[in-house]
This record gives sequence, C-alpha cells and structure tokens, in this order.
Amino acid sequence: MVHNGIIENWRELAEQLRTEGHTFVSDTDTEVIAHLVERELSGGCSLAAAVRATLREVRGAFALAVMCAGEPGTIVAGRRVSPLIIGMGDGESGEGLLASDIPALLGRTRRFWVLDDDQVVVLRPGSMLVTTLQGKEVEPKELHVDWDLEAAEKGGYPDFMGKEIHEQPRAIADTLLGRLLADGTVELDEFRITDDELRHVDKVFVVACGSSYHAGMVAKYAIERLARLRTEIDIASEFRYRDPVLDDRTLVVGVSQSGETIDTLQAMREARQWDAKIMVISNVVDSSMAREADGVLYTRAGPEVGVAATKTHLTQVVALELLALYLAQLRGFAEPADARVLFADLARLPELVERALAPGRDAEVAEIAGKFADTRDFFFLGRHVGFPVALEGALKLKEISYLRAEGYPAGELKHGPIALIVPGTVVVGVATRTHLWEKMMGNVAEVRARGATVVLVANEGDEETAAQADEVLWVPRTHPLFAPVIDVVPLQLLAYHIARAHGHDVDRPRNLAKTVTVE
Repeated sequence: MVHNGIIENWRELAEQLRTEGHTFVSDTDTEVIAHLVERELSGGCSLAAAVRATLREVRGAFALAVMCAGEPGTIVAGRRVSPLIIGMGDGESGEGLLASDIPALLGRTRRFWVLDDDQVVVLRPGSMLVTTLQGKEVEPKELHVDWDLEAAEKGGYPDFMGKEIHEQPRAIADTLLGRLLADGTVELDEFRITDDELRHVDKVFVVACGSSYHAGMVAKYAIERLARLRTEIDIASEFRYRDPVLDDRTLVVGVSQSGETIDTLQAMREARQWDAKIMVISNVVDSSMAREADGVLYTRAGPEVGVAATKTHLTQVVALELLALYLAQLRGFAEPADARVLFADLARLPELVERALAPGRDAEVAEIAGKFADTRDFFFLGRHVGFPVALEGALKLKEISYLRAEGYPAGELKHGPIALIVPGTVVVGVATRTHLWEKMMGNVAEVRARGATVVLVANEGDEETAAQADEVLWVPRTHPLFAPVIDVVPLQLLAYHIARAHGHDVDRPRNLAKTVTVE
C-alpha cells in the first residue's frame, strides 16, 4: 500500500484492531489502513470491496493505492481531499497509472482523469472502473492537458529549475495572451462570477501558502491601489482557524500552483460556508480548487518540475495584477489617467523579464553568487511591493541552498532584526525606484554602518543606488506595481547559483514536495 495523507481516527481504529488480534509493528496511521484492508479480505471481500469498506471507516485527508498478491495485475486506489490523478496507456493492455500531480505522468500517457472525494478506482491493464464508497459505478472526469513531454524535459539545461527560470518570459506572455486587449481593457476567461456580482464585492481575501502567498501580498497592493477595495492576505493554514469575517459581498481568491494545496482548498471551503464568492489562480486545468471555484484564472506557465516555484510564482503575480486591473475596470479606476500607462507596462513585462535573464546578466549574478558561497547568514529587505520580493528571495535561498535567509520589511530593522547585523552578514535589498526609495536607502545606510555587505537590486543605470552597494543586481525599470515581476528574477538566479556552488540538487531540495497535500 502507498498512502499520502493523515488518518485522524487511526488510534481508535488501531485499538479496536488489537482487540481483534491484530499485531502492529509500527506506530503509524498507514499501517492501520493495511490491517483494515486485511480484515475485509479475510472476510471474503474482493480487494475493491475491502478498500471501499476501509475508507468508509476512516476519517481524514488521504490518497492511497493498494495491491494484493491474491489479485495480481490490479491496483485499487481512493482519495479524500488529497489529490489523485489517473492515467491510462493506449490499447487493451495499456498500463494504469496513478500520481498526485500531472507532471509525474507526462511522457507515459496523454489521457488523464481525476477522482473526486470518496471515489475508488480499480485499475487493470487496459481498464478502469470508478465507483463510490458504496460501490455505485460513476463516470470519472477527464482532464484537459495540453502540456507535452518536451515541456517536461530539460532541453539542454543542467536542471529543470534553470530551464524554468529562463522560460519565464514565455510563461508571462502566455498568461497575458487574449486577456490584455488592444482597446485597453482586460478580459478574463473561466469566470462564473458576473460583473454585477463583482461590483457588489466590498472586500477581497487572498489565501495562499509559500510563494503563492508572496504573490498574494503583491496583489494586496495592486487591488487596494487600483480598485480601492479592502484587501486582506492570509496564510491559508491559518485562515479557517481564526473565524474570518466573510459574507456574500466578499471575494476569496485562492492561489495555488497545483490547485491541490490542501490548506488553500480547505480555506476556500470554509469561505464557501459564509456565501463568499470563490476565485482561484491555478496552473493546472480542472484541479480540485478550480472545480470548486466560481471563477478560475489559469496561469499558463506549463509544467513546473522543479520543486521551488519560479515561473509559476511570476505568472501568479501577473494573473493577480490582471485581476486587480479587471476589478478597477469594473469599479472605475481610482486614477483613470494611470490606466494607459499600466496596460502598456504590463504588456512589456515579457520583454523586460527577458532582459533581466540575458546571458550577460545571468553571468553577473553567478559571479556575485560565487563570492557568497561560504556565507551562512543572509537578510533580505524591501519596502512596499519590495517586501514580498524580499520574502520570496529569502524563501528561494532557504529552499534550495539550506542557508539561513530571513526576509523583513526594511522599516522593521530597528524593531529587533538589526541586532543580528554584524560584519560578514550579507544584506540583500530590493532598492528599485518606488515612492519609498529614499526611506529604503536610509535602511541600507543603517546596515552598512554596522559592517554588513550590501547587495542591492537596482534599476539599470541608477548609479546613485549602486554607490551604496557592494554588489548590484541590475533590472529594467517598470511601473512600481509591476516591479515585483522583474525584481525577483535576479534573486531567483542568486539562490540558484549559490545552491549549485554548494552542490545541491536544485530540482529536489530536501524535505520538500512540489504539491503540499497534507495539513
């Protein structure tokens, strides 16, 4: 048996099984499932019937697959909350495949289906049967997948992360395609929320985890600035446990690369109970979150194999910026004169990210990274939209380099973190030109005075900023609200090159999974 998830009532089930004579060799919830299936098989059930009976007894979130020596050539699998994708090879003897996410199966098949909660599939060579827990046959939902095998191969790069960082201009262009119209308006697809319902909204909640949460932080600045809508951003795992104030005039936006992140999915379900409108930003068509939402905005980044989010993070930011513009369009822009500039700058983002990734720029970042290969402590600072960029830069370095990297709003330095700044500490600051640039440079002066080595993300040609840095990561200039899309790129490259200098596998960082499917 293979099990992904948590069985909440496993202790009471284990105690019951012990009274029936079962002997346990571990203290895990997974073994309890195996004993429950064994009990049903001993009573004469088929493997499928045994799994269905077992799943009727357990509580929790899980996906599992079971095989039995008594029924060779058969896999029985089921799910509740945690994702499970079915793939089938061609022909009567085609192989049956199972995985938590689509990229794992690319190259083996082009035919995918998804199980809904409390459904069980019986896979045999060339056949698939899906039933409810009560044994009633149902038709599974087929997934539309336009990713190809080439998109999931390295294409000459040494690893997937490097390839996916350099795919970002194309991913952004694809995400904008058909949504940013020539007449200066935004059109969003897959919306089952009417314009009148959106005009009725008086509050937006963005719920997400990890890099998606940082994208949501950028959205808060954009939605409040452009549409003048109150916007809250919450870590999804905290959202449903704090009694959030929601009603039918609230728009809840769940952001998840896979559309299967368990905490974000459960946060959406909590919001649904309060009649909130639900929207999802996802990279996977027909994901669990997409199916349950009132509206979906797909990011079109293509498959992302590397565990650390790169192109999916940038396309999430772009999709959320589109949402902010759309809400502003419906409600009337706070400053209508901004609209033309915003649309023009958004359309240029693929070109500007391409410039940030030019071979010469990549080589410059690699050279800087080499100077810090032995550094153990990094602090990332930013203000306004630069703060989520700092958090994302720190997260990337932590994820793949295993170094201590902390992100802070620069104004918080004197409220504690500055105590850790000593000679040898590297401070990475997001210092592109926004209305808080002067305040940011004041914070840079504070860390320089305490002996820190300063690396600054600066706009091309800004020698005034460069004069305050030991090293500079150059980026093109854009509208301040869109700057996070460009400013994070050299921070991705910095983390990437430092990790490679340490000899780490950047695609498969330790202890991490691509899709987080348990609480």
